[in-house]
Order: sequence, then C-alpha cells, then structure tokens
Amino acid sequence: MGGMNESSRTYDVVLFGATGFVGVLTAEYLAANAPEGLRWAIAGRDTTKLERLRERLTEINPECAVLPLMRVDVAERASVRELAVNTRVVATTVGPYLEYGEALVAACASAGTDYVDLTGEPEFVDLMYVRHDALARDTGARIVHACGFDSIPHDLGAYYTVKQLPEGVPLRVDGFVRSNATLSGGTFASALNQFSRARQMLAAQAERRRHEPRPIDRTAYAPTGTPHYAKEIGAWALPLPTIDPQVVQRSARAVARYGPDFRYRHYAAVKTLPFAVGGVVGMSTLFAAAQVPPVRRWLSGRLKPGDGPDEARRAKSWFSVRFVGEGGGRRVYTEVSGGDPGYAETAKMLAESAICLVRDELPDTAGQVTTVEAMGDALIERLTKAGITFRVAAER
Repeated sequence: MGGMNESSRTYDVVLFGATGFVGVLTAEYLAANAPEGLRWAIAGRDTTKLERLRERLTEINPECAVLPLMRVDVAERASVRELAVNTRVVATTVGPYLEYGEALVAACASAGTDYVDLTGEPEFVDLMYVRHDALARDTGARIVHACGFDSIPHDLGAYYTVKQLPEGVPLRVDGFVRSNATLSGGTFASALNQFSRARQMLAAQAERRRHEPRPIDRTAYAPTGTPHYAKEIGAWALPLPTIDPQVVQRSARAVARYGPDFRYRHYAAVKTLPFAVGGVVGMSTLFAAAQVPPVRRWLSGRLKPGDGPDEARRAKSWFSVRFVGEGGGRRVYTEVSGGDPGYAETAKMLAESAICLVRDELPDTAGQVTTVEAMGDALIERLTKAGITFRVAAER
C-alpha cells in the first residue's frame, strides 16, 4: 500500500475536472457503480457547475444528494494542496496536462497521495517522472498516468498476452488497434498540442533517460514498426505514434514476467489500402499543420474542449486491440475489446483504476508507475467485471 494513513483522509477518491466532457461520464459511472462505502467527492473550478452535476448524479443515485463538492483551481496552489491532503486517490481529467497537470502531480507526490489521470502526452509523463518520481517514492505516492484508452487496453493487454506465453524466454508482442469512434474537443486539443511540440517531447525523453535506472538483467524495447499487410489479422498495419508503446515498454522493464528480452510494436489496423494511405497522410498532414501556429489555432477552433460525440454516437462505438505474441516456441492471439473507447470506456477505466488503488490488494509500489506495475491482475479483474473483454482468441 502507499505510505498514507487511510483513516486520516476525508475521502477515498476525489474526481477533479468532474464537469468536463469525460469528467461528467466518470462522475456518472461512479454514481452508478461506486462500491458500498466508498467516500468520494467531485472537484472543479466552478461551484455552480458542480452543483448542477450533483443534481444530475442524484437522478442516477439518490445518495449523491449529499455528495461533497470541492472548489479547486490549478492556478491556486493552496486549493490544489488541500485537495491532495484530503484524499487517498485523486483522479483527474483536466488536460491538456502539460498546461494544467503539474501542480496536482506535485501536490500528490508531496502529500503521499495516489494519482490517476487520462494523459496521452509523452512529454508530460516524462517531465513528471524527472521532477516528481523521487519524492513520490519517498512519500509512498503512486503516480499512475494514462489510465484511459491511452494506455490501459494496450498496457494490460500486452501483459495479459505475456502471461499466456512461457516464462524466462525472449518474447515478441505486436498490438493492433481498431475502432470506429470519433474524437472530443479535449482529445483533439491534446493531440494538436503534442504534434506541435515534437522537439520538446524528444528533449523530455532524453532528460528522463538520464535519470531513469535500467534493469541490468533484462531488455525491453518498443521500436516503431513499418507499415505492412499483417496476415495474422487480415489488415494493413500502420505504426501508431502514441504513448502506448512507451508505457508497455516501461511495464516490461519493471516486471520480470516479461522475460529477459521483450519487444513490443504498436499499430493501427485498417482493412483497406486507401484507408491505410489516408491514415498515414492524415497523420503526417496534421503533424505538419500543427507546426504552424496560425493553422494550429484554426484547427483547434474546429472542435472545442467540452464538445464531444453524443450518446447515440457513443452507443455505436467500439474498440478492439488484438495482440499477437510469440516466444519459447508458442504463438498466441489475444484480444481486449469494449464499447466507445474515448469516452464511455475511458471513464470506466479511470474510475475503476481509482477504486482499485483504494480497495484492492496490490503489489507494493511507489513513484511513477504504470497500470501493470501498480494494479496488474486486480485491474484486469475489475475491468472484466465492468464489461471490458480480455480473451485468448487462438494459440498454437
């Protein structure tokens, strides 16, 4: 367990950014699914919006009529500190994290408070490691980034795949992501922001490498693959430049079960070649456009944070991540799948991660850790109960 005295904290979980698009979905999930006796609260900048949200939650669960509200603004350090010292776990949806995230990470690291977020921003994660990991290790705080669609299905899915393979041998795992979902404004803003900061991202990565110890007895790497037709899944595979392969690599470095020599590659799977070409061109066009500030501003005006797909669209959305793993003469095909990845399932993943840190018997970890390191099997079990599928599709 983390280094905190549980009973001295007012809350088990505080959801910060509760009135944003994914924040509301996470609050609704907690209202409907929080386990018996979980002491939780909602926090944000605007008390009126929080009160309106509480009314909405009370329709889902009458007990929410007395749900505590906290006014917290990242620009006011005292309010952020107060949030951290009063709860065991903070779950935050307030992004772009590079812009708004650090004050909360710092406060949690200092107060020995566990922290979960939805960031998919590699630069943010690397900077937080460099600046706050050592203190969090001292205080017992577990800082767990990327607890949504970035990167839970990929991180836990690769781990689940590894567990179907022999121990103590070199392992190779490839992940292939498919989905029919659309973006929200906040996600779009985050992606644009990241694309515009390629140089800073590389600098943060290099700085982290200088600080981070490497395991002596094992190697784990996540090279960028090349676009190709993947016979094993019957689709074109395009390398995905997301944070997910880095997260998988970190888990593999931290957890001995991945074997002495582990490699992971991460792809988007698309059925037809025009789509594949469109995907590559679309990504590189967006990447190029994001380097030009006026174009970036125009693009971000297309979709505002807080806007997102409506309920009908979300209800039809799905995701599937297929993994092909091999090692020790065995080959296994697994799949992690669920509903709308960006919103409904992300809200579920964030909420269940927070509850898992509070309620479950977990390995003893502290500092910046991945979902596999911090929660592994317990979180797979929770998410399975919550309707996300982990399955072995075939093995030989």
